[in-house]
Amino acid sequence: MSEAKTFKVTQIASGNGRKPGQKETLVGLGLNKIGRERVLEDTPSTRGMVRKVAHLVKVED
Repeated sequence: MSEAKTFKVTQIASGNGRKPGQKETLVGLGLNKIGRERVLEDTPSTRGMVRKVAHLVKVED
């Protein structure tokens, strides 16, 4: 059984005042404060969420 691929996401900018849905996407990823980090499973749905807020987060493999 192989280990699921993951990647680390760090919030680098605020979600306040952004387009509708972007702040909610950050919360869905488990981020809601600058500097918060999460290790997420590499799935198409999480990659899509990260792409939506790519200007607010830093991604590391």
